[in-house]
Amino acid sequence: MAGAVVPAIRIQREDFDVAAEIAGLTEGRADIGAVVTFSGLCRDEQGALSALELEHYPGMAEAEIGRIALEALERWPLQGLTIIHRHGKIAPGENIVLVVAASSHRQAAFEAANFLMDYLKSRAPFWKKEHHADGSEGGWVEAKEADDRAADRWTKPGG
Repeated sequence: MAGAVVPAIRIQREDFDVAAEIAGLTEGRADIGAVVTFSGLCRDEQGALSALELEHYPGMAEAEIGRIALEALERWPLQGLTIIHRHGKIAPGENIVLVVAASSHRQAAFEAANFLMDYLKSRAPFWKKEHHADGSEGGWVEAKEADDRAADRWTKPGG
């Protein structure tokens, strides 16, 4: 199945329109019976955060996300796949990441989207710096062990 579908992968500074991305992926496609989306937003951390700054290594980030996308296409019968990850300063409430997985049936779309987010969260080469609401600059956000465990479950039988 991986040869039939070419994932759309974009790393961009500008925002995206979730509805437009779904429409672009599904327009004229009668073979798609399920679309699962995940949209990750910047939290304000109970009012303490004014922005989250995301940096990436151009080229490396696209290549790693492409590798993850191809693995999803090999695992599940998808009819379409879009992955968008933003970089730059992102304010609370703004979009950070979008995964759109389209398949004939819901289970494949749900599992693929879940898999992709677990891997994007733990393996994609992005670095996050917090900017506090009081004007001070926070530190770089450390990776979370829980994110690594979530991704690791896909390497075990049944994952």
